[in-house]
Amino acid sequence: MTETMVSTDRLTRRYGTRAVVDGVSLTVHKAEVYGFLGPNGAGKTTTLRMILGLVRASSGTATVAARRTGALIEGPGFFPYLSGRDNLRVLARHRALPDSAADAALDRVGLDGRAAFRTYSLGMKQRLGVAAALLGDPELLVLDEPTNGLDPGGMAGMRGLLRDLAREGRTVLLSSHLLGEVQDICDRVGVINGGRLVAESTVAAIRGAATLFVRAAPLDAALDAATRAGFPVSVADGGLRCATEAPPLVRALVEAGVMVYEVRTVERSLEDVFFDLTDGGVA
Repeated sequence: MTETMVSTDRLTRRYGTRAVVDGVSLTVHKAEVYGFLGPNGAGKTTTLRMILGLVRASSGTATVAARRTGALIEGPGFFPYLSGRDNLRVLARHRALPDSAADAALDRVGLDGRAAFRTYSLGMKQRLGVAAALLGDPELLVLDEPTNGLDPGGMAGMRGLLRDLAREGRTVLLSSHLLGEVQDICDRVGVINGGRLVAESTVAAIRGAATLFVRAAPLDAALDAATRAGFPVSVADGGLRCATEAPPLVRALVEAGVMVYEVRTVERSLEDVFFDLTDGGVA
């Protein structure tokens, strides 16, 4: 049985009469990377804050099974004139951890840590924030836009780190506006829009099954031949679309005298699904 690390039940946060988060019920499993998606202003960060106890819920509940939790919510705050390493050592000592814990966290995110924090780029600040979240060997990491400001190499390194953490048995709950990144690294996703959870599933299930695209001519003859052969086809993008294997459909078209020019598999990206679920909202 899959162990649940985070669950919410009709979690709601109102400001006056406006529900910023409205009855959200989600489940995050142990040792998975869970992507929390939604347009700007959809309620992602407020939901994460309620899960962490930083914002009081108006109604509903949030349950966290982890004994040790690390978090990076919005911009990380550090002493500007201390180095990254000294900032982490201050945090480590406050939690009764040795300096070596700070050094290990910096190594984990690929940051030297000797320069003053005030000189850091946005990407370096994010990496230091993730390093701070890793202090104390957390079972659960809650990360709000962890790759914000990273260059392509830094993003690749962060993706690898998050997958490694899951393989080690840790649970990662992250929000991100980079849908391709979420598609690559997340096991399951939840999509929030207008404060409501509109979808929650594995990445594969939410994207749906792949379909076959066949460009053939004449198109009307191709449609007729495929239909008579019993294939549930439709016309889209100037060709036939069908949820079937290629060989039998192509054979039926060729035997009917139809010219086949292109055959390819079409998969919906997570971005396609996201835009459908949020009416074109920006993550």
